[in-house]
Amino acid sequence: MTDRSADALDAMNEAVLAIAAERSVERVLERIVEVARGLARARYAALGIPDGEGGFAQFITSGMTDDEIAAMGPLPRTHGLLGAMLESEASHRTDDISHDPRFRGWWPRTHPRMRSFLGVPIVSRTGIIAAFYLTDREGAGGFSAEDQHLIEMLAAHAALAIESARLYERSRELSAVEERNRLARDLHDSVVQKLFGIALAARSASMLLEQRDAGAAHGEVERLGELAQEAIGELRSLVFQLRPAAVETDGLTPALRKHVEVLKRVHRQEIVLEGSAGASLGPVRAAEVFRIAQEALSNALRHSHAGRIAVRLSEPNGQLRLTVEDDGVGFEPGSAALRSRRLGLTSMEERAGALGGRLTVESRPGAGATIGLEVPLGEDSRADRG
Repeated sequence: MTDRSADALDAMNEAVLAIAAERSVERVLERIVEVARGLARARYAALGIPDGEGGFAQFITSGMTDDEIAAMGPLPRTHGLLGAMLESEASHRTDDISHDPRFRGWWPRTHPRMRSFLGVPIVSRTGIIAAFYLTDREGAGGFSAEDQHLIEMLAAHAALAIESARLYERSRELSAVEERNRLARDLHDSVVQKLFGIALAARSASMLLEQRDAGAAHGEVERLGELAQEAIGELRSLVFQLRPAAVETDGLTPALRKHVEVLKRVHRQEIVLEGSAGASLGPVRAAEVFRIAQEALSNALRHSHAGRIAVRLSEPNGQLRLTVEDDGVGFEPGSAALRSRRLGLTSMEERAGALGGRLTVESRPGAGATIGLEVPLGEDSRADRG
């Protein structure tokens, strides 16, 4: 192996590790293009992802300024050599692009003139998903077999990185849909019911005033004010939950602490958070544990009529343990009627199972409730591994 190959492989290894840490498809593509340009010593590099309709869904470039890119106008079409790299898994290189029979010979007026060319398809299990386009090898007449080999190696890593980033974004989209559904249920169960109560109290007050029963009407008006305040509190809580949680940037314990503080202010409820855990969890698993805690807290605030709610985090024996305990009215965990009304219990159990963990529900009427979650710390999910 030449010194250059060894240096290039070291650079590729560092780049692949950095790419694997990215979660955004756009940032993954930008990093891959920059790495490809550096490995092949190309003046210009691009990565194109076809849209299946004769164009590119994305065409990420390196080596051009934003002004140069904007001046060239719309994204190119998948024709000529650009399209050829998406039709066959074979790479192609030439010292002069204009001599290739597939070269169309048309350039936008502001497009830089290019000669040497190296095209490498990016192939996944489902087929060709993208392609590298590198032009104008610096310091040489054209790209070498070694350049081609390095970019082909990078293409294999790029395929995995692109698919991983896409799966991560899809999982986030699905989580967002689940969260919107949960919030819709909360809105119906809490705020809508309180607004219905406000309407009834207003109608009752109106009837009492017509009957000239000022004392009873006054009581209904006071009830109106109480229900309105409760509805405002519920809405504030829901609005807060619509904000993206800071689990990925702050970590599980700090994000949960912020959430608890907001709930305390909104509901004027005693809620304590004890302990710390989850620092070694990946962002995806930490977010799922946060959602379970969020659901358990929401249920306790809405249904338990508790004087105190305690959230505890610990890491005994290689396990993350979360408990949400209240001293409220309790319930019968196995009640089918209750399960049909409180879909949150089922949702928490499903999330726990997806994490490879276990959810326990301990409660009985009049004796409060404890929701417990145990998740193994040493078994990162595929999504967290990237």
